[in-house]
Amino acid sequence: MSSKRDVEDKVEEKDTPRKKRSKSDRNRAAPADVNSTYTTEEFKKVFGEAFRKHKEFQHDSGAMKHSEPFNCCCLPNFVDDKDNFLEGLKSELLELPYREKDNDLYTFQQSEALQNFSSPHIQGLRKLLYEDFRGWLRDATGIAFSDTIDMTASKYTYADYLLCHDDELEGRRIAFILYLVPSWNQEDGGSLDLFKVDDNYQPVTIAKSLLPKWNNFVFFEVTPKSFHQVAEVLSEDKCRLSVSGWFHGPTVERPTPYIEPRSELTPHVSIDEELFYGWLNPKYLDLLTQSDIQDRFEQASEIQLSDFLMEEKFDNVCKAMQNPDIRWNRRGPYNKRNYEQAEESSLPEAVKECIHLMRSEHMFLLLSNFSGLKLHEQAPSDGSSDEDDDSDNEEEQEEEEEEERGAVEKGKQKEANLKVKNSAQGNEGKPRKPVNPRCRVEVRRWSPGCYTLCHDTDMEGSEFALDAVIYFKCATWDVSYMGFTSYIAKGEDEVLLCVYPDDNSLGLVYRDKETMGFVKYINNRSKREAQIKSEPVYFYDIKAVYYE
Repeated sequence: MSSKRDVEDKVEEKDTPRKKRSKSDRNRAAPADVNSTYTTEEFKKVFGEAFRKHKEFQHDSGAMKHSEPFNCCCLPNFVDDKDNFLEGLKSELLELPYREKDNDLYTFQQSEALQNFSSPHIQGLRKLLYEDFRGWLRDATGIAFSDTIDMTASKYTYADYLLCHDDELEGRRIAFILYLVPSWNQEDGGSLDLFKVDDNYQPVTIAKSLLPKWNNFVFFEVTPKSFHQVAEVLSEDKCRLSVSGWFHGPTVERPTPYIEPRSELTPHVSIDEELFYGWLNPKYLDLLTQSDIQDRFEQASEIQLSDFLMEEKFDNVCKAMQNPDIRWNRRGPYNKRNYEQAEESSLPEAVKECIHLMRSEHMFLLLSNFSGLKLHEQAPSDGSSDEDDDSDNEEEQEEEEEEERGAVEKGKQKEANLKVKNSAQGNEGKPRKPVNPRCRVEVRRWSPGCYTLCHDTDMEGSEFALDAVIYFKCATWDVSYMGFTSYIAKGEDEVLLCVYPDDNSLGLVYRDKETMGFVKYINNRSKREAQIKSEPVYFYDIKAVYYE
């Protein structure tokens, strides 16, 4: 989603003050107790000391408290289930209505807030956690909890997930999960992954993975370090059912959010004119085609141009992208992105030429013609070469445009279309307004588990920009694998548009300061194709971002 605050609001129901229940409601609650092993004074004392001093703890009952990467506790056989309370709870939870939750951060199903339901076992769990267990937890952790109830049920089925986040929101102090799953193995996925952070509190690697297990109660302290995720569920016939929520208390001070250094932006570079024309499909050098593209682009702020590169050049790049000598580095941190980026110095010549093409002065001018943006000093502004042109100059410009159309018809596209002039003078010798167009270009490799997320600290996404992406090796890519790029308005869930991977297409999207883009998490379905082909499944792209 567009911001950290909004993401956390959407992951679970917003905090809701605990509703008082009548005596008859209390009597309806199915009785439930915490495992007596955990309620002894001895256990609570030893456990509480380990929690407050951030020490490791392990008990004969199987209870564990991890101190790294952050305080996280696991209490197996949490509910004393002598009367099959959990089976009754599971049945009630599965009868609830669930909403599909789907955005950049997650895909799963979630119930409404459980305090809104009065079925006996749900009431019994609510009483157990927020009346009986809360006092135990307060004594063990030393946190003065409030009376806020915040609890929902979640269902994760095949290919569902919740990506890396920290749960931070005002008042949240302890996050918890009670698992109600069938027999579960590592091959089923769905683990709770805990991330180690760097000095800037950015998640850099998975330090621990906890598999869900029936009647396991997991809880952890919500801090700037508490980055975690629910790994993609890989089982096609098991449901990862759980109840989760937060215990709330006094807000604690947080460090200033880390702002990533901006990527280097470069101005356009020179390129041999014949080389430029040798790469592009000739139809995109046609002035009438460019005019039509601009009309369509200005209406929708996006367009996808098929067969953009010459077929031979495209095939050469596809082959070169699979060169084993390319050095691919994972780009993080996990709370913002996870994909592979090529080291430019290791790229084969065909890929380097394509990058050079994207950075070229001719490409800046061509994209100006496609989009109407001022990406080159020779590009018209607001439909004219200068804002103060008089009517005579407008007529002169129209005559020049007519001459250019004639040149196109005579097969002289090179001279009439993308010829970069040596002079930056206007029609009457007046200097053009200074422009400073820049770009950044990267080569990316996408495979199962890759994604990008929207986030508040994205400084590069806070400017007007033109995104331009050329796709390679995705002819067999299916939309069910995801990996497409979605654009949303800040603070909104609704997707404005999507750009899908399509071989040899150029996707252009103009985004303003209120628009954010993300690449949807690539799920496990694509691995089936890998098994059929007996080779890894990747697609590649070259992404360039242009700023006026």
